[in-house]
Amino acid sequence: MKKILLLATLLGTSVLSVAPVASADDFDGFWDKDRFQIRARAIGIFADGDGTVTPGGAKTNVTDAATPEVDLTYFVNKNVALELIAATAKHKVEAGGGELGKTWILPPTLTLQYHFTPEKKFSPYVGAGLNYSIFYGEDGTGATADLDIGNSVGYALQAGFDYWFDDKWGVNADLKYIDINADVSVAGGTVNARDVGIDPIIAGVGISYRF
Repeated sequence: MKKILLLATLLGTSVLSVAPVASADDFDGFWDKDRFQIRARAIGIFADGDGTVTPGGAKTNVTDAATPEVDLTYFVNKNVALELIAATAKHKVEAGGGELGKTWILPPTLTLQYHFTPEKKFSPYVGAGLNYSIFYGEDGTGATADLDIGNSVGYALQAGFDYWFDDKWGVNADLKYIDINADVSVAGGTVNARDVGIDPIIAGVGISYRF
């Protein structure tokens, strides 16, 4: 939690420190349409799910998934931007080779990005930020029908690039690592897995549009 609070402080400080750098040469105003960019991606979510069930000691696992994703990017200045992503996917939760149940995960993630060459056709970027993962629609299997998974706060790391065909349209490739650690409770707490490290790597490709 201390690491997350530190990252949140650094993220906020970074935004405040770079905001004055933007000038009239970059954008006309706070709501200038040129500050905004949207993307639509197809993403693969490659989860870990490392944890241990008590009692019994069985190892947990969370399956991979694929889903569409959209994001909105706001440029603080020509190099620095904030990106907010939205996607949701359904995963299986397993332990000891058996299925505990299924859950949906909604992981809204905000990253602070640095774009190295925004004026070029090939525009790579890196980013770091915060994630809040919401688990919903838990559906236990058999004797584990009562499945409950706690929400999670963690950090996110990102790298990717846009390749622009013209002033408006381009393609995007993006890679993220998201720190997700959740507590899993089965059968009203009779069986538990604490701090399950889902920690997915998310790979995506899609279309970019600049206003």
